[in-house]
Amino acid sequence: MNQNLADELVAMMTEDQRLLQQLFDSGELPSESYHPRMKALHEHNASRLKEIIGAHGWPGISLVGEEGAKAAWLVVQHSVSDHEFMTECVDLLEEAVAREDVAGWQLAFLQDRVRTLSGKPQYYGTQFDADEDGWPIPFPIENSATVNERRARLGLNSLEERQEQIAEQVRKHRANIK
Repeated sequence: MNQNLADELVAMMTEDQRLLQQLFDSGELPSESYHPRMKALHEHNASRLKEIIGAHGWPGISLVGEEGAKAAWLVVQHSVSDHEFMTECVDLLEEAVAREDVAGWQLAFLQDRVRTLSGKPQYYGTQFDADEDGWPIPFPIENSATVNERRARLGLNSLEERQEQIAEQVRKHRANIK
């Protein structure tokens, strides 16, 4: 395992989440646009991840451990201004899942994000929007009748269970702001 690389990836993830929370807490996080500070951080992190992939391939568990692999996934998941890079990483994650070098949920979330950003139905039902009352509803799903089978193959809970988890988070958030 490459501990220095793992530490670097985890530091990128930590800074991403710190800035996100700071912008959220300050009320600076706009709902309809990409905050310039967040965009700059995402682009910087994506650029560095591209270098890492060029040198090592996808940074999976065997290279950077579970937390480092999760951090690499988060970086690409947030690389929304580079759709081509995200799409390339779907293929890399498919290969890594096949050799059991990343958790399957990482592939599900990235593939669904790429598909929804492209205007296509998602495949695993990981991406949600909110209805007019703020309750979670999944973006359209391809072959929705079999989505729970696909989710289970990658270690995810059912779509209904996930929707209830998100609804519970909404309820807690609403209770905290009262």
